[in-house]
Amino acid sequence: MPTYLEAYRMQQGFGQVVDMDSFSLVGTMAFAFSGYLVGARKQLDLLGLVILSLLTAVGGGMVRDALIGDPPRVFFDNTAPLVALGTLTVAWLFGLHRKESRLINRLFIISDSIGLVAFSLAGAQIGIDMGMTLFGVVTLGFVTAIGGGIVRDVLVNDVPFILSTDFYGIVSLLVGAGLWGLAELGWHDAWLVQGLFALGLLIRLVAHRRALRLPTVNSI
Repeated sequence: MPTYLEAYRMQQGFGQVVDMDSFSLVGTMAFAFSGYLVGARKQLDLLGLVILSLLTAVGGGMVRDALIGDPPRVFFDNTAPLVALGTLTVAWLFGLHRKESRLINRLFIISDSIGLVAFSLAGAQIGIDMGMTLFGVVTLGFVTAIGGGIVRDVLVNDVPFILSTDFYGIVSLLVGAGLWGLAELGWHDAWLVQGLFALGLLIRLVAHRRALRLPTVNSI
């Protein structure tokens, strides 16, 4: 099986039209910001806040790279850590950690949702580039999207979103499957992928707004 970088060079059009690096950057900024907000809410010290934000931003990608047999890209490319640190700096300069808790919670849901959908697309595209099946594509998108959030929530002793709320994992699975479908149909249109991003984000936010969730074991 080729490594991710080898597969990326061998791709035949879909990834060349749709720039997934932009989704990776958006996901990195969004998850770094969500980690910052959680750290502020938990009143972590400065080092704890930086660690939480960085691990939230890069954790999913590191797990994904391990699954496909590549060393984590973040160990060889400074882009993600620098973007995460830049996001933290901007958030701190705007004093967002001092805002009232209701606003912080709203900003968290929005940023976490953006990161979820963006990383679902970026991870799924790697599976497509490597010629994976639907299961492989969806799995890579899923792991990339939820890995950082799980690390964030576990570190602050919260139940990970993926286990309890708001169609969180379902959205990632749907987005990954949707991207695979576009690739299979040969619809090499960046607008369609951006539309898929918007649709996934809308589903996630509506699910949160209406408190939609899968039934629990006790309710079945």
